Parts: sequence; structure tokens; C-alpha cells
Amino acid sequence: MSMTLKPEQEQVIQNLLAMGKFNNADEIIDTALHLLAENCSYQQWTQEVRELITEAHTASQHTPPIDGETFVASLLERFEQAPKNQK
Repeated sequence: MSMTLKPEQEQVIQNLLAMGKFNNADEIIDTALHLLAENCSYQQWTQEVRELITEAHTASQHTPPIDGETFVASLLERFEQAPKNQK
């Protein structure tokens, strides 16, 4: 694959090379693509979390409220009933 860079893109690459952070343009492109992939993964994860929060919020509107002490007591009871050898 070949590609043509815009002058401002070439300038960014030249500036990064002049700063000594990269040895060549390939390293810059590799890093940029890696960061882009991470960003896309992060955006997908963020969207999934938002959907889960919305689902939980919707479900909570149909569930009677519970006070903190009762909630913690029920959690402790569940932990005590869990098999001891489970890790």
C-alpha cells in the first residue's frame, strides 16, 4: 500500500523526528495506528458500559428501594453461603 501525505501531515512527522522521539516515519505511523486502534476499542467499551448503565437504571426504576444496611447484610449473607473452596 502506498499513500500520499498532506503537507501538514508531513510537517508533523518531521517535527516528531526532529524531537528525537522516533527513529523513522514508520515508527510514527505504527504508533499512530496503535493509538487509533486503542481509541476505537475504548469508544466501543464506553458505549457498552453506557448501555449497561442505562439497562441498570431502567431496571432499578421497577425495583423497590433498599437501604444500605439491608443491602450490605444481603451481600455478606451471599458470601457466607458461597462454597469455601471456590477461588
